[in-house]
Amino acid sequence: MIDALLTTADTALRTLFAPARAALPTPQPPHAAKELPEEEKKLAAALMRVNHVGEVCAQALYTAQAFATRNDALRSHFTKACVEETDHLAWTKQRLDELGSRPSLLNPLWYAGAFGIGLLAGRLGDRVSLGFVVETERQVEAHLMSHMDRLPAGDTASRAIVAQMAEDEVRHALDAQKAGAMELPEPVKNVMKAAAKVMTTVAHHI
Repeated sequence: MIDALLTTADTALRTLFAPARAALPTPQPPHAAKELPEEEKKLAAALMRVNHVGEVCAQALYTAQAFATRNDALRSHFTKACVEETDHLAWTKQRLDELGSRPSLLNPLWYAGAFGIGLLAGRLGDRVSLGFVVETERQVEAHLMSHMDRLPAGDTASRAIVAQMAEDEVRHALDAQKAGAMELPEPVKNVMKAAAKVMTTVAHHI
């Protein structure tokens, strides 16, 4: 238990206060990206800030679910997914830096909220916890694809990152399904969508 608590605390501190280090190189567009007009740069930065918040929440969710489960194999599953999501965290932060912008000022709040949700899902049982992963990743994929429509056409750098992230989220959802996820009730899915809408709206600006 002490080891689990220390690991959980360490992940939180690294996510919020240390530079994320990607295991894989940042996805690159087929052609060199061009300098964006200022208005397009601001839009791209706002969208990538929202995506960065999503990755902060992913770290919190997977960490909480790994902490909550008593199944060693499932704990490894969540931990592996968390490590893979660290690539996304690093990529989105790098792109924010390139756009001359910053992450959300409310990241500690987003992390705490997502951790609480992940812990609750984990306490409800492994199949519920995995079901939560499936639905979360489905919603994140849809959200990322909507960003592909909203990102400036000339922002090929952000588009390359978002496209790879969406592909990875699909794989995470499939992995959770194979691990025994249950289908969540529609009211729960709707609450998750509403909470995500609040987060994305606020993070777009703050």
